[in-house]
Amino acid sequence: MTVEITCKVRGNAFQIPFEKIAVKILGKKYSLSLVLSGDKLARRINRTYRKKDYPSNVLSFPLGSSESEIFLNVRKAEREARQFGITARERVALLFIHGCLHLRGMKHGHKMEVEERTVLKRFGFK
Repeated sequence: MTVEITCKVRGNAFQIPFEKIAVKILGKKYSLSLVLSGDKLARRINRTYRKKDYPSNVLSFPLGSSESEIFLNVRKAEREARQFGITARERVALLFIHGCLHLRGMKHGHKMEVEERTVLKRFGFK
């Protein structure tokens, strides 16, 4: 498993075990690119690929059977963390897990939420 992280924003190094989480969800023979972005890039990507004109919090793009890219909007995650009364680190971890689960083929719903909580707990998050 390789996780290549590109940070397009200044600020926090969240100390999140991205690679270990990705291995747990996607397996060892997977290549993942994670782009930590701000609102501007997230909005542009959301507009281009989903025809939605607002900054998303996370978007996942499968590039092949064992290769993908996740764009995670750190600024939106920070705002959502304040809104939900959790740390930005917890919110970023949840969004990363959420993106990985989509790459594994999961859809929004109860089953996905249960899996998100399970993975969060396994890695020491609330």
